Amino acid sequence: MVGNSHDQGRLPAAFLRPGSSSFFDFLSEIAPERLPGNRMLPPVEGPVQIPHGTTIVAATFSGGVVLAGDRRATMGHQIAQRDVEKVFPADEFSAVGIAGTMGFAIELVKLFQLELEHFEKVEGEVLSLEGKANRLSAMIRGNLGMAMQGLAVVPLFAGYDLDRAKGRIFSYDVTGGRSEELGFAAVGSGSVFARGSLKKLHREDLTEQQTVTAVVQSLYDAADDDSATGGPDLTRRIYPIVTVITEEGFRRLTEAEISEIARSVHEGRLQLPNGPQAPVL
Repeated sequence: MVGNSHDQGRLPAAFLRPGSSSFFDFLSEIAPERLPGNRMLPPVEGPVQIPHGTTIVAATFSGGVVLAGDRRATMGHQIAQRDVEKVFPADEFSAVGIAGTMGFAIELVKLFQLELEHFEKVEGEVLSLEGKANRLSAMIRGNLGMAMQGLAVVPLFAGYDLDRAKGRIFSYDVTGGRSEELGFAAVGSGSVFARGSLKKLHREDLTEQQTVTAVVQSLYDAADDDSATGGPDLTRRIYPIVTVITEEGFRRLTEAEISEIARSVHEGRLQLPNGPQAPVL
């Protein structure tokens, strides 16, 4: 984006022209090459090993929604990083967890954060949760070319809907297709195990603390059966990232809070390695 050659120091006309409140649309028009999905990849031969994020889970409760993720990133059959962060605040009342190609996923999250901030500054109001989910869908669709080359990004989006006064969860496919999940959801390599765990543990009448515990239990189950998912590492003091979104806004649990829950879950697993048992009818 080159400045005005006739008057150095002034913004180009494109920056001063009235237009869409979407920063993503603005960037697509002015500098499309800066979008993650429009980058040119260098020619390579054979498979390329790139760090991937794995399991993200979410569950609702009466006062909001919990969004959490494990800390492991894998590169093929190797552990690329043990303490990666995969859950980020999108704005004051929403958060996004990322699974897939880490580099593109983090870029997408940063662009999404900027998108929401830009809309709020231009329009003078916060975008609705439904609108946020739609904006993220369009951004994922813009990465389809990369996804077809194996560099997919599959986020899980959750937030507190101020209009409906409840927590909501949205999942996506690589084409940007959006689905609202009721109660709980999971994405990533360990998602099938985490979802199965939450299917037995989650109830609508759970408290915030109980929902957080159920989510940590589901990540523990995912790590138990999926080699790409990392469970709580008590030795290195690496615990899942757990966030809670209520009418008061986004909050990330402190290390002290999550370590206490993780240790409690671990102690329980010493007695019941398969975790808490759901009643049979």
